Amino acid sequence: MWTVVACVTEQHMPGTVVLAALIAAGGLLAFFLLLSRAEECADVRRSRWLAVGAVAGGLSIWAVHFVAMLGYRSVVDFTFDPALTLVSAAIVCVGFRLAIALRRPDRPLSALSAGTVAALAVAAMHFVGMAAMRVAATVSYDWPPVVAALAIAAAAMAAAFLRFRALTGAFRLVEPAAWMILGVCALHFTAMSATTLTPDPRLALDPALSGRQHGWLIGAVFGVACLVALITSLAVVLDRYLTDLKGFADATLEGLAVVRDGRIIEANARFAALMDTPEKELIGRDPDACIVAADGLPAAAARPAAIEAAPRTGDPERAFELAVSTIEFRGRPSQVLAVMDLTEKKQAQAEIERLALYDGLTGLPNRTLLRDRLDKALARAKRSGETIALLALDLDRFKAVNDLFGHAEGDRVLKTVAAILSRTVRGADTVARLGGDEFVILQVGAAQPEGARALAQRIFDAFRMEMNAAMDPTAVGVSIGVALTPDDATETESLLSSADIALYRAKSAGRGTVAFYDLHMDQAVRARRRLEADLRGAIQRSEMRVVYQPVVDVEGRPVSYEALLRWRSPDHGDVAPDVFIPLAEDTGAIIALGEWVLREACRAAAGWDERLSIAVNVSPVQFRVANLADQVSAILAETGLAPERLGLEITETALMRSREETLQTLRRLKALGVKIIMDDFGTGYSSLSNLQSFPFDKIKIDRSFITAMGDDRGAKAIVTAIVGLGRSLDLPVVAEGVETEAQRQMVVLEGCTEAQGYLFGRPGAAPQAAGAQARTAVGSSG
Repeated sequence: MWTVVACVTEQHMPGTVVLAALIAAGGLLAFFLLLSRAEECADVRRSRWLAVGAVAGGLSIWAVHFVAMLGYRSVVDFTFDPALTLVSAAIVCVGFRLAIALRRPDRPLSALSAGTVAALAVAAMHFVGMAAMRVAATVSYDWPPVVAALAIAAAAMAAAFLRFRALTGAFRLVEPAAWMILGVCALHFTAMSATTLTPDPRLALDPALSGRQHGWLIGAVFGVACLVALITSLAVVLDRYLTDLKGFADATLEGLAVVRDGRIIEANARFAALMDTPEKELIGRDPDACIVAADGLPAAAARPAAIEAAPRTGDPERAFELAVSTIEFRGRPSQVLAVMDLTEKKQAQAEIERLALYDGLTGLPNRTLLRDRLDKALARAKRSGETIALLALDLDRFKAVNDLFGHAEGDRVLKTVAAILSRTVRGADTVARLGGDEFVILQVGAAQPEGARALAQRIFDAFRMEMNAAMDPTAVGVSIGVALTPDDATETESLLSSADIALYRAKSAGRGTVAFYDLHMDQAVRARRRLEADLRGAIQRSEMRVVYQPVVDVEGRPVSYEALLRWRSPDHGDVAPDVFIPLAEDTGAIIALGEWVLREACRAAAGWDERLSIAVNVSPVQFRVANLADQVSAILAETGLAPERLGLEITETALMRSREETLQTLRRLKALGVKIIMDDFGTGYSSLSNLQSFPFDKIKIDRSFITAMGDDRGAKAIVTAIVGLGRSLDLPVVAEGVETEAQRQMVVLEGCTEAQGYLFGRPGAAPQAAGAQARTAVGSSG
């Protein structure tokens, strides 16, 4: 160690040692700065920065070695061979590049490999540099100290790479540079102290080549080394600044282009993407060749506010927002074009406007747009005296199609209907969809009422051709109501209401017809709407009551009772069930009515003899309530009625909609112990299939067959077949509507086990005697 210290203090000029230290510090700080920059930048530029770093670090260490050699106090003169000296510089640069390649940030042990390769490169550079020395002496080495110094240098350089990975901030440059300087100095000065020069007169040099006469090279090498470190450091700083600035500009959602003297001199990636042109091709181009301003001025013209613009070429649907400002760029005033893509925004606005005015399924005008066009048409009609027609259309059988085949098929039918209606009208007319299966046509410019009547006929003809129910089970019909202005109404709301009233009359007349509005229609519809309003509060006003009709066995003894709902209104009097029950189903009031009747009937039956049962007709609408089975279970628990004493009566219509869901609900009800009865058997769509799908507990023959048995052999044959079917399935068969003794004898002879009708008792109050079980039906008598 003391030999090395003596080599530094006695065999080298102190000034050169200081210069070498400064070169090492500046160069290696620059080296690690370049490595740091390489890790920050993109992959495509990283290899270039690593190569620059290897050259800067290698040349700095080579300069340290060269300056130290020039400051070496030798007893003989020496100089250097230029070729080998350059080779020594190349060796250390290549070695440092290899060391950098071996370093892996995710592998700490790779620092040892990198440090070893760097130390070997410095050693190779040193000894090739010594070989380049031309001196009048024989050079010899003491190798053991050199090997030890090489190991120390490898450890120090490995520590430099390891600490560079671990540290942050300024210490990430300073500490690794210190470790690297330690390794370089340990290797150089140990190798120099282990070097022996033995003078040899035979190797005398030309005095003109004396190293002492070339001392100025020390200053030159020092200056060059400092310049390399300074330039590389500035390059890192500028590159980082410019890269960050470029990245910041490219990250913005706006396209930016700098224009000077009518030419683009800089543009970000977003601007190039908006113009659909590579960035390099934009430089030098006139901005007016890329973008067209809506105000007709040059694109780069100064404006107080942003304006709309469009690309010169490309998609004509694209729209931009253009703003221009003046800045100082590269020392001269320039214009900055900021371009924002408005295409998606405008498309979204157009879609919002379309959704606000057009039906999303059919593409027809919706209620909002219809009202706007109707307002304008009425205003024109008032000025010109023109008569316009408003046709309200409703699809017949659409609900059944939707229930049987699902909403997807229903949507297809609605789109088909929209296409049919659009083909039947003239260009000046408006076809609109108000929702569901409701359509409206505004007809203008035609003589009325002939024009509306002719249009209705064209619609009926088109439906007959394209909606053939015999060939297509999803085919629907149409009913049409017509209102005219000014005879029927002069305001938008009134005209819509009049057309709706006319439509109601058309549907009441048998569907598939057209009806024109008149005052009597208005009165009838108003009466119906008053009835609807009164029905909603009938339970709360105690206007509803339950009456009971017996069901008897063949000997005339009551076995159960059917509970029937009756409504006595203060304003309307006794309202027939066949009037208010369909009304309740249409309005949804049947849900509350059905629950109320079920609860009242179960409460009454709970006090009867346990041998009697009660049944409740359940409307198909009630099956839309997902918790129907839970509702029945709760009422049974509340009233204390045994489940097996309750029978729920359904019609085949309930199985038409959501068949699987309805059957699942029926199975849940049957699991409670409740009896399930098929009502009005023989009048549905697929009676045998329904009996096969679900194990019913009883069958009721529709009263129409019982009434016709005496005169109609066909009706009698149907009754015989149904009774035979019940017998084969071990199901009791009930004959409804038995009103005469002759009818009773016929049904008994046919094999009916139970009967119901006026012959055995009219609907009345709950039975008083213990043992009466009632059958509750939301509807007319059985």
